[in-house]
Amino acid sequence: MDSILGLLKLRIKRGINLAIRDSRSSDPYVVVNMGEQLIQKLKTRVVKNNCNPEWNEELTLSIKDVNVKSPIHLTVYDKDTFSVDDKMGEAEIELKEYFECFKMGLEKLPNGCAVKRIQPSRTNCLAEESSCIWQNGNIIQEMILRLRNVERGELVVEIQWVDIPGCKGLSEVQF
Repeated sequence: MDSILGLLKLRIKRGINLAIRDSRSSDPYVVVNMGEQLIQKLKTRVVKNNCNPEWNEELTLSIKDVNVKSPIHLTVYDKDTFSVDDKMGEAEIELKEYFECFKMGLEKLPNGCAVKRIQPSRTNCLAEESSCIWQNGNIIQEMILRLRNVERGELVVEIQWVDIPGCKGLSEVQF
């Protein structure tokens, strides 16, 4: 437990206008990888026949080092029964700007206050501006990610830091 700083909750909310990979629709699911060698691997359930799936699933990643340059990788696949699953696009979540919010001293902010706004750029997968919001003592960032290497599609996701009792947490970390 000493090497873990805390947990990052990743809520995979939904897909928007995902690519069709079967005859009329797709059976999408999301695979999440994180770490230098993509050590942590999680996935959502499959949503049958839907290019606008609602997952609303919470996946949890353990964070050992906030200075690791490796982003969270998300890959959407179409589940196939008799062949290899088809790739439906991919996106990345950069955590640097999210973690920077924790060194701001936010304890006295009212709920719903936007701490930081992150603009879409060529270096991130944001489809539109994303805000880090102070909510009940936590910083939550909801974002719409444009999928890469595919003709269309977006993912709506949310991240939230969770401290673990007995772990170092983010308070003593230099960013």
